[in-house]
Amino acid sequence: MRHEHPVQLRWSDPDSLGHVNHARALSLIEDARLAMVDGPGGSMILARLEVDYLRQLYYRVGERPCVSSWVTRIGTRSLTVRQELVQDGEVAIRADVVLVAFDFATDTSRPLTDDEREHWARYLEE
Repeated sequence: MRHEHPVQLRWSDPDSLGHVNHARALSLIEDARLAMVDGPGGSMILARLEVDYLRQLYYRVGERPCVSSWVTRIGTRSLTVRQELVQDGEVAIRADVVLVAFDFATDTSRPLTDDEREHWARYLEE
C-alpha cells in the first residue's frame, strides 16, 4: 500500500523564477514521511537520502501536490522508503530514504521491533 500525502506549498517556497527551492522540496518530502509514522513506526533516524530532481516544481496558489511513499526494503535494523512528489501528473522529485531504528538512550542503532515491522510492512512494495 502506498501512503499518499498532499503537501502545502507556501509563497516563500519559490525562488525568483517561481521554482520551488530544492531545500524546501526536501522539507515537503519529509512532511510526508513523518505522516507515515503513526504509532509504532517509532524512533527512527534518517541515515541516507538520495534525491533525483526530475523536473521543475512550481509554486501555484492553493495547489497541493501529492507525495506518494512506500517501503521498498525492510532489514534487521533499517528500512528504505521511496518517495515521489507529483505535480501535473508527473514525478518532479524522487527520493530514496534509509531509516534506521535508533535507541537514543544508548546512542546506537537497534533491531526493529515486531510492532515496527508490522507497521512498515503495510507500505511494503517490492
